[in-house]
This record gives sequence, C-alpha cells and structure tokens, in this order.
Amino acid sequence: MVNMEIRKKTKVLLGPSSFAEMHRSPLDRLLSANFEVIDNPYKRKLTEDELLKLLPGVEGLIAGLEPLNRRVLEASCLKVISRCGSGLSNVDLQAAKDLGIVVRNTPSGPTTAVAELTLGCLLCLLRQVPQMNHALHQKIWSKRVGRQLQGSCVAVIGFGAIGRKVGQMLYACGARVIAVDPVLSGIVENIEIVALGAALKKADIITIHASGEDCLLGNNEFALMKEGVYILNAARGGLVDEKALVDAIDNKKVAGAWLDTFNKEPYNGILCKHDEVILTPHIGSYTIECRRNMEMESVENLINSFELKASHV
Repeated sequence: MVNMEIRKKTKVLLGPSSFAEMHRSPLDRLLSANFEVIDNPYKRKLTEDELLKLLPGVEGLIAGLEPLNRRVLEASCLKVISRCGSGLSNVDLQAAKDLGIVVRNTPSGPTTAVAELTLGCLLCLLRQVPQMNHALHQKIWSKRVGRQLQGSCVAVIGFGAIGRKVGQMLYACGARVIAVDPVLSGIVENIEIVALGAALKKADIITIHASGEDCLLGNNEFALMKEGVYILNAARGGLVDEKALVDAIDNKKVAGAWLDTFNKEPYNGILCKHDEVILTPHIGSYTIECRRNMEMESVENLINSFELKASHV
C-alpha cells in the first residue's frame, strides 16, 4: 500500500521517441503501476536544454540516448534512470552515483536485432544491392559484380554481447574473424583477440560494436587499412571521424560503408551524397520482438528500482 501511494506521486519521463509505438504493453505496465507518464513531446532525441525544461518534478526516466550529463542530473530530482538499451555512455555514471540516482539498463535486449541488421547490411554492401535496387526501380538493368563474405577477414571492434553475436554469425558464414577489445586477450569463442592496429592492417571488413564516445577510426587508422575495405558502425556515431571516412571513400581506400548511428541525429550530412554508403536512421533495435522485450525490461527495471528505494525508506 505504501508503494502504491508513493507511485501515485511519481512522474516518469519517456525519453525514447518511439516508446511503446510497436506494442502498448510496456506503457500499459507503467500506467497500471500508477506512474504519471510524460511523453517525449519532440518525438526525437532530446537535447540538454530540452531535458532541463522537461525534468523538473520528474523522478523516473526511461532513457534513450539523451545527454544525461552532470549539469542535467544535478538540475533534476531524478531517482531512477532506466535505460532502454545496452549502452550507458550518454549517462554520467559518476554524477549519478554522487547524486544517489539508480541507473539500470537492458544489456542483452538489442543483441540479436543489431547483429542481424549488421549482417544484412554487410551482405548488401558486398553485393551492392542498394545501387542495383535503385537502378532497377528506374527501369535500368545494370548488373554489378560484388564480393563474397566467405573467406574475407572481418575485424569486430568491441567484443561484448553484440560483437560476439556478430562474430558468431560471421564465423558461421565462413569468414575469418578477429576481434579487438581492450579487456580481452587470447582466444574467445574461437575468435582471436588482437590489437587495433594489427586488426586494421589485416581486415577486409571492419564492424564496430564498441562502447564509449571517443573516436576510434580517424585519419591515422584509415591509413593503416587495406585498399577497398568496408566499414560498418552500429555503435556510436562519434567512434568514426566523418571527414576522415569521406576522404577515405573519395580516395577509394574504403569501398563501402554502413552507418546506423551519427553524431547529430536526425542526420543530413555529406554522406547522404555517397551511394557507396548505406545509411539507416538508428534502427538497430527496431524489430517488433526486440522493442517489446527491451521496453518491457526497462519498465520492470524502473518499477523494481522504485520499490527497492521505497522499502529502504
């Protein structure tokens, strides 16, 4: 009874712009638990200033990729941040700890969806499917010669849950897979862990599934790569220097790329002019199954965290 009374006074902001659009059950679960739900009025990733306007009086946040830095957290009265997704690089975890804010995430939620999309877009890159699809829609019968995945050397940068799932899929397709991860060494799940520089020199394909925001691929890293390499990024936009990537595409160092994440979203930058690049609007987790499960897990994490806090009062 005490918990219910507490929840009646608890406001929760929904950060993700499409939360519960594919299935209402996560939203219904929040409402049935007597939370007051505040929707994202902008229907896109919230900015720092927008968060500062929306968060007063809000104690719970279902978080997407909003900039939850110390300034935002200190100005809020948040008690629980429940990230709908795996990465936490957008959350100042030290500030949250200092302020007593509980932070939860859904680490396994997007794994299969992101891995499947990565493999699908890789195959489209290798076989130049988007270009031929576009031509045929223009009634132009234009065949292109592509590349096979089998026998190619693929470097997986970031060998967490998603990176390992991608590695397993690639290995099953007959690719020679190596991985880069600063906390691992030796052989992990039949895949050799190597240094970044060594991986860049060997790889025909580089797919990024790392955490953090620091740039991993800039001019120096592109200089180490083979001619005609393929680049895929399903992690964070800032991990690849966009200008360096454009230069590498223009000088044929990079044969093709797929990007699902960008520094600024919605994206409308220079890569839109390159038909060698597949661009998707940050939809790695956008399957019906993944969104439903991940959103429901984030809701349960939030509810459980408030109940735990209430029990300690």
